[in-house]
Amino acid sequence: MAGSLLGRHFLKLLDFTPDEIRGLLDLAARLKADRRVGRRGARLAGKSVALIFEKPSTRTRCAFTVACIDEGAHPEYLGKGDIQLGKKETVADTARVLGRMFDGIQFRGFAHRTVEQLAAHAGVPVWNGLTDAWHPTQILADVLTVQEEFGRLEGIALAYAGDGRNNVARSTLVGGAKLGMDVRVVAPKALFPEPDLVATVRAIAGETGGKVTVTESVEEGVRGAHAIYTDVWASMGEEDKIAERIALLKPYKVTRRMMELTGRPEAIFLHCLPAFHNLETDMARQHPEICEVEDEVFEGLQSRVFEEAENRLHTIKAVMVATLAG
Repeated sequence: MAGSLLGRHFLKLLDFTPDEIRGLLDLAARLKADRRVGRRGARLAGKSVALIFEKPSTRTRCAFTVACIDEGAHPEYLGKGDIQLGKKETVADTARVLGRMFDGIQFRGFAHRTVEQLAAHAGVPVWNGLTDAWHPTQILADVLTVQEEFGRLEGIALAYAGDGRNNVARSTLVGGAKLGMDVRVVAPKALFPEPDLVATVRAIAGETGGKVTVTESVEEGVRGAHAIYTDVWASMGEEDKIAERIALLKPYKVTRRMMELTGRPEAIFLHCLPAFHNLETDMARQHPEICEVEDEVFEGLQSRVFEEAENRLHTIKAVMVATLAG
């Protein structure tokens, strides 16, 4: 890892150099290998970690909790009803209290400004478990999965199909560009990422040897892709936009045909989860057309979604170890 990350916040990948990101991936791979043979560490022994959740979660909550326990730390879950964050107490005041009691703070919620305020006032490392703008811990898990599959990241083509403005798509652009990948967003023009971000990641790709494509053409966007990635069409808090998103995104549903259009039999499918891949959830039953991926793809031989989900644990553990233990 190029330089120590001790004491650093982890809010978005734009804040980190390519070498620092690669260092986190290398550390995650070592920690994963240790866990596979039953080795647990004590790198965070004696430390306490606050886990603030405005939005509920399966993978983020469990990954942070297990990562803490594996390395000897105590995790404390703080849900919406457990603390006064932004209600009776300002974010800044909450941060200054928690920073005197905990060694690190994770935040998963809505406004990115909230996690920035926590970082500004806590005096301890703050990690972004998800905001409306960015999802950096997710992208670390994604690229680790791709690296495990293909043995490298440089030159690997990763196509994100769906809402190009959401936190996962935006973070995928940054992570892919930083790591020299051929990263693509395949979306309707109404859901393209903002031009300023596209210009930023293209400049980054120019320095790393990567490539950035934003297109509404499915054929162009997935041709030659090593991996196709998608997310739900309406994120948490966007339920009122479901009908609009279905109309816009139906052509971008990941199907067996889309996987074939890559021209690569070895291409893999990725999803950050949860996924509406069948009609077995309440949301999917209410809106049958909302399934963003065919069940045959999600459950098929090309799917790596559960390897990807497991890698949330190892990459989150790497972030905490690097920023708390150095």
